[in-house]
Amino acid sequence: MAETAVAGVNAAAKGTSRAAVACFQDEMSDGEMLQLHLGELDLTTDELILDEVDLHIQANLEDELVKEALQTGVDLRQYSKQVEAELERIEHASIKDYIKESQNIALLHQQISACDAILERMEEMLGGFQSDLSSISSEIHTLQRQSLGMNVRLKNRQAVRGRLSQLVDELLVPGAMISTILDTAVTEQDFLEQLHELNNKINLAKELSFRETLACADIQDIVDRLKVKAVSKIREFILQKIYSFRKPMTNYQIPQNTLLKYRFFYQFLLANERTVAKEVRDDYVDTMSKIYFSYFKSYSGRLLKVQYEEVADKDDLMGVEDTAKKGFFSKPSLKSRNTIFTLGQRGAILSPPELEGPILVPHAAQRGDSRYPYETLFRSQHYALLDNGCREFLFLCDFFMVAGNSALDLFNSIMGKTLSMFLKSMSAYVSDCYDGIALFLCIHVILRFRAIGAKRNIPALDKYWEAVLELLWPRFELILEMNIHSIRSTDPQKLGVLDTRPHYITRRYAEFSSAIVGINQTFPNERTDALLAQLQVEVENFVLKMAAEFPSRREQLVFLINNYDMMLGVLTERAADDSKEVEGFQQLLLARTQEFIEELLSPPFGGMISFVKEAEALMERGQLDRLKNDEARICQLVRGFSATWKQSVEAMSQDVMRSFTNFKNGTGIIQGALTQLIQYYHGFHKILSQPTFRSLPARSDLINLHHLMVEVKKHKPNF
Repeated sequence: MAETAVAGVNAAAKGTSRAAVACFQDEMSDGEMLQLHLGELDLTTDELILDEVDLHIQANLEDELVKEALQTGVDLRQYSKQVEAELERIEHASIKDYIKESQNIALLHQQISACDAILERMEEMLGGFQSDLSSISSEIHTLQRQSLGMNVRLKNRQAVRGRLSQLVDELLVPGAMISTILDTAVTEQDFLEQLHELNNKINLAKELSFRETLACADIQDIVDRLKVKAVSKIREFILQKIYSFRKPMTNYQIPQNTLLKYRFFYQFLLANERTVAKEVRDDYVDTMSKIYFSYFKSYSGRLLKVQYEEVADKDDLMGVEDTAKKGFFSKPSLKSRNTIFTLGQRGAILSPPELEGPILVPHAAQRGDSRYPYETLFRSQHYALLDNGCREFLFLCDFFMVAGNSALDLFNSIMGKTLSMFLKSMSAYVSDCYDGIALFLCIHVILRFRAIGAKRNIPALDKYWEAVLELLWPRFELILEMNIHSIRSTDPQKLGVLDTRPHYITRRYAEFSSAIVGINQTFPNERTDALLAQLQVEVENFVLKMAAEFPSRREQLVFLINNYDMMLGVLTERAADDSKEVEGFQQLLLARTQEFIEELLSPPFGGMISFVKEAEALMERGQLDRLKNDEARICQLVRGFSATWKQSVEAMSQDVMRSFTNFKNGTGIIQGALTQLIQYYHGFHKILSQPTFRSLPARSDLINLHHLMVEVKKHKPNF
């Protein structure tokens, strides 16, 4: 039923639409129909799609009112007719409204058409503008390309103009340059500045000539003339300064400093006139070589006049007897041979203030009647050489613009004659020198000067230092070997009266060895260490040979201890505590001291000591009962110790202090002896407390150990 109602509604709508269109067409004239174009408002078009009507009807069926009508059983046909009549009424009203507004709609259509015409004309105008803009854009691109091209041409012209201007300026020889080179003194700043400019123009002319530039021919002649004039004036100036070095009493360092201010002069000569540059350099080398040779020859000769007159000779050796007689024609010996082996204040020359201190002035020393050992003169001479050599090497590198092997060759051509004189003079001295400490100090002076040269980065004197060391080392080693041989060949029976005090030969060794060891610590040398070790062995053997001349073992030990203690004391003042020499004599002293303590305790307490040693040995084997029958011996030992120990300790103390020259050493020996005595007596107590001797009546006579220690401290000497 619902479908029938829907179909009826659709049919009524279609019929109503056709009727409305027919009525509208009847009321309008043909002309109006032609002008009226409803477009989308035309409901009569056949293209109207009614498929969507079904969808709307289906949606309307869901409306509450429609549902209610359907549910209440309303007559749909009647209701359809009512709806159709209502729709027809509404349609007619709508058509009347359309007809009523038709003129306005037509007017609107005309206005829209007019607007379309206006917009069409605007479109044509904009199209024209666009074509005009396109042509303008192409013109702009063309102008841009032309501008870039003009810019490149401008830059090229400016670059060419700049180079041409520079070339013209460089080729131009100004009048100021000509007048300055010709008329101004070479010491003026203007001359130096114009000389730089002239050098640049000479180099430019050479470069342009190599490139076959025709413009350089215009200035070549005047540049050559200016170069000749400048070379002439510079040559005259430098040679004049070099000749001024030769004047007596001239401080050549002043004109050297002046030449350094004008170092460009030689550079100019070297670049433009090598013949004149070579002449200048040869004159300088010849002049300075003579000046240095004359100065150092004179200085060395005057230094020798303030040397000590007494020098060591071949008889001034460690193992030579002090009372040895010489022949009638022999030269006088040293007043004290021991000074050869003692360093004293001589080692001060190796300290930085002395090593790099002012050199000696011989005439001032002569006026003051001062005398110096050879190593002091050697230090002064070679410090002057080091100072002048370093200064000269730096001057050569700076002024003559040389480096490396060229600088060394130039330096040797100046200083070679002087250095040869030094080596010859030193060789003559060394061949007749027997002062080992002087040579060793000279060796270390050279080692330190070589280090100073390396620190200053000046290798000029390195070969000379090596040559000097090659002279000094073999002679020093020879002197050491001669001293070793002299000690080895010493006959103790020819050395005079025996005495337990330190021997003068061991004192010589101690002083000499401590001096060499102390100096050698800075620059250790294995060969020196080996020779010192050999010398120490010979001295130890000598001491043993001398000790064997004493009749009693006690005197032998006193002699050994005194000598070991003296040598150890001297060595510890200068050598390190961990040196081989110090450690060796410490061990020897300790062993002989312990032996002497046993020898010292033996006369007053030998019976008790031997009993303690015997009993302790038997206790270790469990055979102490074998001494059970020695009651009388034990009683005698107990009573004898109690009665005499104080007197014995006092006598020991006095004996020790008389026997040993070193109070400190004597005090240590007494302390060691008393300590050893207490240990023996403590062992004696311990043995008598064993069950084997516990019932002996003599135990009551034993001195309390603590009381003994208190009493012993009273006898401890104080120094």
